[in-house]
Amino acid sequence: MAVKLLCLCLLLALLCPSWARKQTCLTSASSCDECIQSGPECAWCTAPDPDIRCHSMKGLRRAGCPKSHIYNPQGLVQVVKNESSTEPADTKTLFLQPQEFSVRLRPGVSQTFPLTITMPTEQSVPELTTDTTNVPAGVNITLSRVMTGHPLFVQVTVEAAQCPSKSDDSNQNQTGPWFVHITPRGFSLSVKLEISLDCQCDCSRSREESSVACSGHGALMCGQCECYDSYTGQNCQRDKDSSFSQNVDFCRSRPKAPVCSGRGECVDGFCECEARANPQQRYSGRFCECSNFDCPYANAKICGGHGMCECGRCLCEDDWTDEDCSCSMETASCMATNQQLCSGRGMCLCGKCKCEPPFTGPTCESCPYCQNTCQQHMECVECRVFGTGRKKDRCDQQCGSLSVTVVETRDDMPQPEENISFCKMISRHDSCYFYYTFSHTPSGGQSIVARAKDCPHGLSK
Repeated sequence: MAVKLLCLCLLLALLCPSWARKQTCLTSASSCDECIQSGPECAWCTAPDPDIRCHSMKGLRRAGCPKSHIYNPQGLVQVVKNESSTEPADTKTLFLQPQEFSVRLRPGVSQTFPLTITMPTEQSVPELTTDTTNVPAGVNITLSRVMTGHPLFVQVTVEAAQCPSKSDDSNQNQTGPWFVHITPRGFSLSVKLEISLDCQCDCSRSREESSVACSGHGALMCGQCECYDSYTGQNCQRDKDSSFSQNVDFCRSRPKAPVCSGRGECVDGFCECEARANPQQRYSGRFCECSNFDCPYANAKICGGHGMCECGRCLCEDDWTDEDCSCSMETASCMATNQQLCSGRGMCLCGKCKCEPPFTGPTCESCPYCQNTCQQHMECVECRVFGTGRKKDRCDQQCGSLSVTVVETRDDMPQPEENISFCKMISRHDSCYFYYTFSHTPSGGQSIVARAKDCPHGLSK
C-alpha cells in the first residue's frame, strides 16, 4: 500500500510540463501552426478580428483575446496500461508499473513522469536501456533515479527540440507516433512509450465550410477565413467581380477618411499596406491603421526593451508594466529590514517605494521630521558607536544603512541646520547621556555622534 501511495504522489507531482527558455513569438504568423511552432510559450487567438493572433498567453489576454479563444497546447502524458502486481514483495519476478504511456510533445516543453521497478530481492539494481532506433534526432529521453533500492523509482523525461522543417522531404515519419521501449538489462519485460509531436493545431484539423463568419463564401479554420474563388476580404464579404469592390470607400475607416489611412493602396476594395524601408517595421489592420513601431520609448528603446509594439500599444513582457513597459514589477528592492515592503509605510511602484508622508528613504524606514526621530534611531547609533544597547548583537543586519561620523565632544558637532535632528538620549547601559544628529540620506541616514558622554555626578566618559 505504501508503495502504491508513493507512486500516486510521484505521478501527481511529476505529470507537469516544464517550460523551455523564453523566446519571442512570431506575431506576424499567418496560421496557428506557424504560431505555435515559433516558440514553446506562443499561443494563438481564435477570436474573430483580434488585434493580434500570435503572442504569449498573457500577451493575448492583455490584447483583449478571451481566454476561451486562446489555443496554447502544452503536450500531454497519458497512462495507457497500469496493471497492479498481485505477487508478494519478495517475489523472484521483475515487475514494471505503469506498463505503457502515451506522450504528446510540444517542442520545447518537456514531459516528465514516474516509473516504478520492483526487483527480485536477490537481484541488484539493473541498468535501464532505451531502444530509440526509430526516433528522429532532436527527441531526447532521459532517465534519472528518484529513489534507489526495492522498489526502484525512476523519473522519465521526454523532450523534443523542434518540429520538422517543411523542407525536409525525407520519407521518415515527421511527427510520430514513434514507439520506444525502456527495458531493464537482462530482462525481457519493458515499458512502452508512444511518442508524437504536437506541430499542428487541433483547429487546423477541422474546417467549417460555408461559415457564417466567412459570409457563407469561405471556410473558417482557427478563427480565420479561407475564401472561396472570386471572394476576398477578411470575412470573404467581397466579390472580386463585383463593381462595388472597386469603390475606394471600402478602404476608408470612416467617411472622408484617408484611403487606407494614407499608408497603403486600395485593391479590390481592400487595403494593401505599403512596405517600410526597415523590414522589421510594418503597417497592419483592415485600413493599415496599425503599426508595430509607433509606440512609446523608454531608455532609448521601443517599449523600454521589455515589450512588443502592436497597433501603437506596448504589450509588455511578464514582470513589466506601464504604457512604455518601463515599470518593473519586482519588489526585492522595496523589501525593508523588517521584511515588509516599504516598511509597511508605502507602496512598491516600479521597483521603488512611494512612501506615505512623512516617511522617507529607499524603503520608507526614515522619518526625519517626526517627533520621535531621535528615539527611532537611538539604538542604531548606540550599537554602532558604543557597542551597547538592545541591537548590539544584530547591529550590522539592522543598522547597516546608517552612516556614522564620530567626533570627540558635542562642541565639535555641526551647528543646527534645517532638516537635521539634534538628539540627547540616555543609555540604559550606563545611565549616561550621549549626543548625536540625524539627517536623512538616499541610502538610509547620516549621524554625527559625540564620543564623550554626560554621566551622573558630572563625570564624562
